[in-house]
Amino acid sequence: MRSHLLNDTTAERYRSSVTEGVERVAAQLAAASRPFTGVTTESLASRIDSVDLDEPLHDTLDALDELEELYLRDAVYAHHPRHLAHLHSPAVIPAVLGEAVLTGVNSCLDTWDRSAGATLIERRLVDWTAGRIGLGQDADGVFTSGGAQSDLQALLLARDAAAERDPAAHRDPATLRVFASEAGHAGARRAAELLGLGEDAVVVIPTDRNKRMQTVALARALERCRRDDLSPMAVVASAGTADFGSIDPLPEVAALCAQYGTWLHVDAAYGCGLLASRRNRHLIDGIERADSVTVDFHKSFFQPVSSSALLVRDRAALSRTTQDRTAQDRTTQDRTTQDRTPDQAGKSLQRDRRFDALKLWMTLRVMGANGIGHLFDEVCELATEGWRRLVADPRYDVVAEPQLSTLTFRYIPAAICAPSAIDRANLYARKALFASGDAVVAGAKVGDRQFLKFTLLNPETTVDDITAVLDLIADHAEQYLGENLDRAC
Repeated sequence: MRSHLLNDTTAERYRSSVTEGVERVAAQLAAASRPFTGVTTESLASRIDSVDLDEPLHDTLDALDELEELYLRDAVYAHHPRHLAHLHSPAVIPAVLGEAVLTGVNSCLDTWDRSAGATLIERRLVDWTAGRIGLGQDADGVFTSGGAQSDLQALLLARDAAAERDPAAHRDPATLRVFASEAGHAGARRAAELLGLGEDAVVVIPTDRNKRMQTVALARALERCRRDDLSPMAVVASAGTADFGSIDPLPEVAALCAQYGTWLHVDAAYGCGLLASRRNRHLIDGIERADSVTVDFHKSFFQPVSSSALLVRDRAALSRTTQDRTAQDRTTQDRTTQDRTPDQAGKSLQRDRRFDALKLWMTLRVMGANGIGHLFDEVCELATEGWRRLVADPRYDVVAEPQLSTLTFRYIPAAICAPSAIDRANLYARKALFASGDAVVAGAKVGDRQFLKFTLLNPETTVDDITAVLDLIADHAEQYLGENLDRAC
């Protein structure tokens, strides 16, 4: 069994195995005529359940043959131009190379003596990102597993800051309030629940017709919070909501946070691609005033999952939150050098962490920030053209003009139908399209109504692809309405 360990005696075996695996993936990517085969859960489950995990194949090529049947052949391929569903971008080649390197070396970012240069590269990328945001000389941050972890840690920092500012909040966390827009409150609500803040902790702020937080409503909510002797812990502003790609008015929100002494967290998991844009960077002006920022490079920097980070304005706030862990980790270090040893472990909610920063490093070194920004600008421009097509198409109702690369819309039949029937027709169209494998689209709720969503993160997608998928959606929706005419319309 030791022959399967990666060491100097198995270097050639490792090389040939990885090469074969990469070639098979490349072949599947090239051969995929659709983003999905339409395979059913039952079919895949029966094949996977039949595998006896206690009986190994003892051969890498045999394992790859099996994997091709169980996974590669029927995977959902985000690289396909008609994968229009989720905040899941195709990965650029330099990032895939970085993934292969970091997995082979298997560095762990928990302590310096397990990572060496990996720690320095991550720190350099944290500084680079904080500089792009404009957080100042005292900024810091850490790579995370994704936006949910970043948002949770940001609100943990905000809770600690509120407790320092208001001793009553420390004694009674039920007095703390978090403000988030109705278009982006789900993540804030999950984080508040995990932090034990209570079900009333999140105050939902209404949005305007473009799904941006209404600052007048935010000001009223903050004033009401003060009047009721509650503590305004944090405002969570969005720089790219998941369902609409909407960006809250960050300068106005920042001004209100300064007025009320409230922590400002900007969730830029989606919109962080604008940090590399030369054309649209202005859309997130005001982000530099945030106390913390979430970025997901695997959304709009075209990185493999996962590649995310939390950035903070005040490095002291980040270290205070995990100071007990820092002290514990340092007991394993040489006390004569601990002050000079770079420490990332004490900044993270995780212990063992992958060297995910390497993927972004390789991308920047090969493509540069302008290359990434150009790709993101392309998909944003595509969304604008798609919006024009939707507005001109009488079959569809579109929610808002996109600021980023999301289009939220729904099919509206020519015949007069009940709103619930239109909901069912759109749901049916989405499921039927996925089952056919011809395209993958997402769903979204707008109020109580069911809408569909294109999240355009593939620069290979064209306006013709959008038009073709819209025709397919209309066909499926009409099929449903035709078969259910009596109770639908």
